[in-house]
Amino acid sequence: MAAFNELVFSGVQPTGNLHLGNYLGAIKRFVEMQERNAQCLYCVVDLHAITLWQDPQALRGQIREVTAAFLAAGIDPKRSIVFNQSQVPQHAELAWIFNCVARLGWLNRMTQFKDKAGKDRENASIGLYDYPVLMAADILAYRATHVPVGEDQKQHLELTRDIAQKFNNDFGSSIQAHGHGEQFFPITEPLIGGPAARVMSLRDGTKKMSKSDPSEYSRIALTDDADAIAQKVRKAKTDPEALPSEVEGLKGRPEADNLVGIFAALRGITREDVLKDFGGAQFSSFKPALVDLAVETLAPINAEMKRLVADPAHIDAVLADGAARAEAIAAPTLDAVKDIVGFVRRGPALRAV
Repeated sequence: MAAFNELVFSGVQPTGNLHLGNYLGAIKRFVEMQERNAQCLYCVVDLHAITLWQDPQALRGQIREVTAAFLAAGIDPKRSIVFNQSQVPQHAELAWIFNCVARLGWLNRMTQFKDKAGKDRENASIGLYDYPVLMAADILAYRATHVPVGEDQKQHLELTRDIAQKFNNDFGSSIQAHGHGEQFFPITEPLIGGPAARVMSLRDGTKKMSKSDPSEYSRIALTDDADAIAQKVRKAKTDPEALPSEVEGLKGRPEADNLVGIFAALRGITREDVLKDFGGAQFSSFKPALVDLAVETLAPINAEMKRLVADPAHIDAVLADGAARAEAIAAPTLDAVKDIVGFVRRGPALRAV
């Protein structure tokens, strides 16, 4: 295997209705990272998905749909490793070891559990509570150096760093005894997003774009055709003022800021660049330009997704190949962890029996 300066890991949950926020905040960035001198692993995190109940038949289809979105957006499964989490058992096994490293107080501080569990916390699954530890295992099974994260996952990455540091400290002498230097796990660095890392609702610029929003007009789905995209952009909430000529002028104007950020991210430019072209313009002239750009970018992805979803055998083959390649990296990591922790494990000859 070639030597890489970086190893990048990231995942997307297969919970249906992928939207523009998923594309700009994650998938588009995944494609860009293929061009870096990095080894990239992109995972459909189906173990995370079942922390909330999923219909089994729907889940299977959603795993394939997210994979299709990866491929349609430009992720090359030969250059990157594309797989679903449940096919690589080291994720779950390492998560248990990390459960014995992480501390209850650390998990009690996780705000996302409080948000998702709501008032009925006693009825939430243990999996939902323990989600950040599994995320740490996802990342550290590959000893990933970098992870692209949005605002809602930054706290979880901090926990990953805490677990890595505590493991390195707790087992320092054993790590050295087994020839791994002073630390075994890297302290993973975040890759913070660009101009639209956090895409907001088209109906309320103060709320994140979400598949759970009851209004279809709050989001652009990756399965929307050109007409649906155009209609949703035209109906997007705005304010009566013209676009400012400086970014400072977007403060206190969440809907305007959101649409400018979406345009910037789709075009791959900054908000400043957008306002150089559209500063002083009314939304009646800006929205048609945004429609054209969104359709130009997303319509080909939509068409390719449909083609891929219609061929589930091809998608399954991509996932199986990716899982085998991912496990080839994760298995030696877990074997080393077992040695460091003090487990007695089977040797190669016994594994073949």
